[in-house]
Amino acid sequence: MTNRTAAARYARALFDVSVKDRDLRQVEADLARFADLIHGHETLNRVLLNPAIPTSRKLAIVNALLGSFADLIPPVAKLLRLMATRDRLGLLPEVLRSYRARLLDHLGVVEAQVTTAWPLTPERAAAIERSLAQASRREVTMTTDVDPEILGGVVARLGTTVYDGSVARHLERIRDNLLER
Repeated sequence: MTNRTAAARYARALFDVSVKDRDLRQVEADLARFADLIHGHETLNRVLLNPAIPTSRKLAIVNALLGSFADLIPPVAKLLRLMATRDRLGLLPEVLRSYRARLLDHLGVVEAQVTTAWPLTPERAAAIERSLAQASRREVTMTTDVDPEILGGVVARLGTTVYDGSVARHLERIRDNLLER
């Protein structure tokens, strides 16, 4: 089983346990808080991800850390203990990514990555976000990126679908059509 598959299973289990009676956004926030704590502290990260450290010591460290998080939602704490016991804390960033994707899908939200040749004005970004929401019939959360190599236009990645309206792609298609003739 790949790490991505294992992380998706942990995330699905956490989501399934939490969906009935927990605040799903709070579950995400708690998981993110713990992941940030581990990955923000170099020594702690090194110890918890070191295969030479016995899992019983890792579990003791995780339990001590969980003690400092008095308001942590119980399913998150249980998952973190399970991951420590199975020496899978290295999967935590991928578990968080997978949980976020599942949460957004549950909420009817899709993430969009928009790339333009130059920075967007807030008005233009809002217009693109509305267009993507209309095309996907879902709420859209959009992040933007700048890549001068596309020359102009917009490349939007909406989930697994890519809408490429860049000038570079149009020029490439024209070149391909001319070469075919």
